[in-house]
Amino acid sequence: MNVVETKDLVKDYALAGIAVHALRGVSLSFEEGEFAAVAGPSGSGKSTLLHLVGCLDTPTSGTVALGGNETLGMKRDELAMIRRRSIGFIFQAYNLIPVLTALENVSLPLVLLGEGRASAREKSLAVLGRVGLSGMEDRRPKEMSGGQQQRVAIARALVKRPSLILADEPTANLDSKTAREILELMLELNETERTTFIFSTHDKLVMDYARRIVNLRDGLVEEEIRR
Repeated sequence: MNVVETKDLVKDYALAGIAVHALRGVSLSFEEGEFAAVAGPSGSGKSTLLHLVGCLDTPTSGTVALGGNETLGMKRDELAMIRRRSIGFIFQAYNLIPVLTALENVSLPLVLLGEGRASAREKSLAVLGRVGLSGMEDRRPKEMSGGQQQRVAIARALVKRPSLILADEPTANLDSKTAREILELMLELNETERTTFIFSTHDKLVMDYARRIVNLRDGLVEEEIRR
């Protein structure tokens, strides 16, 4: 089954009064359990593609389907619910809430879905253990290294057991050793949970781990490599 399918996806926007054609008609599909990288130079459209797939933005034209359901025409609250229930996000800047502990950051998606605090705490502790952060539940982001913060971000993305995780330049702020550890962790989770991972990246290390690479250039698919 296709977890993600895009057809003739176009995204235009204005930058300082100048029209920018971020995507020029991208048609792609990603199946359950893929570990894929969308690569390309700055301005190629890779982050734009992830934002459209993740329902963080809407296309100028074309369609996005998630789990067979087209998002075109959905209301804002419907798109928000898809993001909350079905998609996990991992960002290069981690995007953790600084005043919350690791446990509270991870629990937040479950609380927003209406899950009881006791159940949310239990699930969050379990997933923090899976990413190697047992004993660090009460630390706030400023008390953690970059690699530890990224592990919290991964745990937060995983805790609701999404079918899809979108990772936008997840290794950009990490040294090579920590980046490799993070990628090994995500690959293990991909293999054990069958969670689909799609990365946007220009990091060769991420591309080395990916089993499929989609190269974008100037808003178009230039080539695809499968392993």
